[in-house]
Amino acid sequence: MVGIHYHMTRFWDIRDDDVFFCTSDIGWVVGHSYIVYAPLLAGATTLFREGAIDYPQPAIAWELVERYRASVIFTAPTAVRMFMRHGDEPPQRYDLRSLRLLTCAGEPLNPEAMAWAYRVICGNGEHGFVADNWWQTETGGPCLGTLPVMAARPAKAGKPLPGVVAEVVDRQGNRMPPNQGGLLVLRRPFPHMFRTVYGDPARYAMDWGKVPNAYTTGDVALCDDDGYFTVVGRADDVLNVAGHRIGTADVEGALVSHPAVAEAAVIGRPDEVKGENIKAFVILRIGHTASPDLEAKLKDHVRHTLGSIGVPSDIAFPDKLPKTRSGKIMRRLLKAQELGRDAGDISTLEE
Repeated sequence: MVGIHYHMTRFWDIRDDDVFFCTSDIGWVVGHSYIVYAPLLAGATTLFREGAIDYPQPAIAWELVERYRASVIFTAPTAVRMFMRHGDEPPQRYDLRSLRLLTCAGEPLNPEAMAWAYRVICGNGEHGFVADNWWQTETGGPCLGTLPVMAARPAKAGKPLPGVVAEVVDRQGNRMPPNQGGLLVLRRPFPHMFRTVYGDPARYAMDWGKVPNAYTTGDVALCDDDGYFTVVGRADDVLNVAGHRIGTADVEGALVSHPAVAEAAVIGRPDEVKGENIKAFVILRIGHTASPDLEAKLKDHVRHTLGSIGVPSDIAFPDKLPKTRSGKIMRRLLKAQELGRDAGDISTLEE
């Protein structure tokens, strides 16, 4: 309660006349913390709904914003990319001027999705601001974030929020130089962070022992000269292609920067020569059709954007990507299906 009330009133700047709209599933940490507890602790109105954020029609979220005069939204980058896929017209049918803050967390917010949300949802900044933030279930609330008083930087989650000491280090715990990737660690706990995992304290204690005197988040990140952090993705989502380490988020971001692409997920597949090769799964924007010619154009786009090492060997065009109910793409399920492995626990899969 200490932590989530603090962030609700400081990071989200919630006041008692606000209407807070969180699009998560209510059973997730985001849901019960920031749909139920935090808005009520802050004395604000909380708005939530059951079902997918684009059902029964792609503009249902904006209909709700207009109807209930929602002022702050908390959603996932995957949802923003889904909205972007349907184009500018659906949100432009509604009056969104009540919305002063749109915040994202859960996956890296790519620059194209951020720019689209700023332009279309926030009226080019006339009434709203887009803020990224990063946290985990284990932390109970945001750790890195971009406050409205800060300059937002594309692809950067922001700076450590008060009470958080974050660093990018190597596996021995040595701090990495600016703009060099490494493991994201937190140097000390704070009020809303996990104390343990119920029934399995050793499991959580292990994350405090991988790097000396730090909690290892399992994410790869880098920090620039001004203290802004970019979270690339999970450490196990880093690909090793011909000796070059590249984050899945880098390849996905390059693909999504193409005007035909709404969403993308990439996985690594075993390769006898390269160690791994890259396969991409791409969801196209409305009005675009999959074809060998488009696949070639996307590969060429990645080559020019990221370099030849990031070019996928294959690109598939499925109807949808497997996601959790909180909007995160389940890359491990894509990889399991691709390699014919057991998919494991998929109870969190979106219906």
